[in-house]
Amino acid sequence: MIQVEGLTKYYGEHAAVRDLAFTINKGEVIGFLGLNGAGKTTTLKILGCVLLPTSGRVVIDGYDAVRDPHEVRKRIGFLPDTPPLYDEMTVGEYLAYVAQLRGVSSQEVRARVTEAEEKTALREKDGALISTLSHGYRQRVGVAQALVHRPAFLILDEPTSGLDPAQIRGMRELIRSLKGAHTVLVSSHILPEISETCDRLLIISGGQLVAQGTEEELARKLGGGSVEVEVRGDKAKALEALAGLGPVTVAQEDGTVLSLRVEVSPDQRPQVARALVGAGLELLRLDRGAQRLESIFLSLTRNGGASSQEVSS
Repeated sequence: MIQVEGLTKYYGEHAAVRDLAFTINKGEVIGFLGLNGAGKTTTLKILGCVLLPTSGRVVIDGYDAVRDPHEVRKRIGFLPDTPPLYDEMTVGEYLAYVAQLRGVSSQEVRARVTEAEEKTALREKDGALISTLSHGYRQRVGVAQALVHRPAFLILDEPTSGLDPAQIRGMRELIRSLKGAHTVLVSSHILPEISETCDRLLIISGGQLVAQGTEEELARKLGGGSVEVEVRGDKAKALEALAGLGPVTVAQEDGTVLSLRVEVSPDQRPQVARALVGAGLELLRLDRGAQRLESIFLSLTRNGGASSQEVSS
């Protein structure tokens, strides 16, 4: 669906983006991560045909974004970090207006508006003025305007920004529901949401791609992770037995049964098992723990991160 090769964008002497290269397959939901100033917004604007690149190539659904921007725009739905809303319009009026701008025929406009409202749980707000909506509903209208023309590719820039926990859950479910029918690129600072909704990650630092792959692939290639164990026996003995291997966190304690997280490589599972059994504890469970996305992200973006060749899938 999307192929990016050698993408570079200069602002004067400053390179906001340098030599980006990645592909996104049809129907994937991709998380796009980076610290502030890493080049995310510039990249999204180039993909959305808002900015021209200095050099490089972007192909979306078979069309070159520089040579055929009008064809590319027909296939893109874009939610910028601030939704482009008109407060004096009702939700239905606004979505109909956007559909017409997007080239939807007059005979189909009402059906497309209804479809977009149903996908974003906005049907009950069809006649409401946008100025009266809460922040969460305004975000939903922003997603609906990006969907109303049935784009092949959706770009969502900080879709959960400013939402409360219930609204974040709703937005997460909405993004999940779009998988397959649309190819989706999501940029967000809320890492748990990226972890729960996205198939793969693209991580950018200093204008360069430093990693791409699934969360599990990146954790494995960074050599991080943990081991999770469940044992029955004395807590002090368990902590003493594991003290020489790595930091230990007691995740749960239920009588004599302990759930522990040991910050060591999953390759050290045999050592963890031997230490616990050798201390006279009953080993009930031993699993490969998942390295949290936060630690992966910080490892890759600290001091510019590693090269993308080292941690790309």
